[in-house]
Amino acid sequence: MRQPPDRRQPAARPGVDRRNGASLAMVAARAGVSVATASRVINGVANKASAETAERVRAAVADLGYRPGSVGRALRRQESRIVGVLAANLANPSMAAIASSIEWSLRGEGLVMSLCDTHERADVQDEYIREMRAQLVRAMIFVGAVDSPALDEVRADGDTLVFVNRPDPGDPTSPYVGIDNVAAGAEIAERILERGVRRIGVLHASLDRTAGHWRLLGLFDRLQAAGIDTASLPRASGPGLDHIVIGYQGMARLLELPVPPRVVVCLSDLLAYGAYRRAREAGLEVPGEVAFFGFDDNPINPWIADWLNSVRVPSDHYGPAIVALLQQLWRGERPPPLYLTHQLTMRSPRLPG
Repeated sequence: MRQPPDRRQPAARPGVDRRNGASLAMVAARAGVSVATASRVINGVANKASAETAERVRAAVADLGYRPGSVGRALRRQESRIVGVLAANLANPSMAAIASSIEWSLRGEGLVMSLCDTHERADVQDEYIREMRAQLVRAMIFVGAVDSPALDEVRADGDTLVFVNRPDPGDPTSPYVGIDNVAAGAEIAERILERGVRRIGVLHASLDRTAGHWRLLGLFDRLQAAGIDTASLPRASGPGLDHIVIGYQGMARLLELPVPPRVVVCLSDLLAYGAYRRAREAGLEVPGEVAFFGFDDNPINPWIADWLNSVRVPSDHYGPAIVALLQQLWRGERPPPLYLTHQLTMRSPRLPG
């Protein structure tokens, strides 16, 4: 007995507009480009193509009436095995170690990491965000995000985002994994106070919603509670984004003071490396005449910086914690900030008075 024909509508293929059948492949064919190039142009990564190529793709979209299907995009994103990791500065050994931990943990879950260095620049971050969206990554992890228009867009669209070591600059309630930077700053202050030191200086890079902002807040709050006028403590920085250079230039300014500090708190280890170089050039004994505190306790410190007291960021713990948080987000949960345990490594416990 013959069965009646199945008149149900076939399921729409990802990237196909059900109303007119236009697909991303058809757009690419009409424009004479690859599907990847068409996807990049449509997703706003036009700088990867020439102006003439981008115009051909846009014309093909208009001619065919192509509209990317949001349901198709969502389904493909859920099926994707790629997770984008956008790090602010991979020259920082601590960030590189965190990225390595993330990669290993993602790999254990059958996921693949796509790693980018934003160089702490909003325009570069936006370029990579749009590229990640064009690749339909399943999530984006920001190891040190900065304010940027594309970040605002993906946050508003509900993309899966995780912020590491630095809270979301546009929404402090966004998913976060990292140490409690305020508490870490306060712990350094406590160690300095225990040893009766009062000649304290600070070296910092940008404080615009960075981890350094919160570290300085914790440091100063604890010092103020002990009766120290933090407004009178010398602070120095320098131009640019290279923390080693900023530390070097900032330390030069501190050494020009009539009474230079005997203990210098650097809001990153890289700042401390530059400051140490300048102090040694000035003929100072480290830690005998000036001592340094840093943050991150980079994995190379035991080899090159036996003079540096530093708050250790447990880089090997980041990957498992981030993957666990991603699983919660993919289940539709809204987890609270996840603070990892930090540890202050004292390599020069006897501070100059």
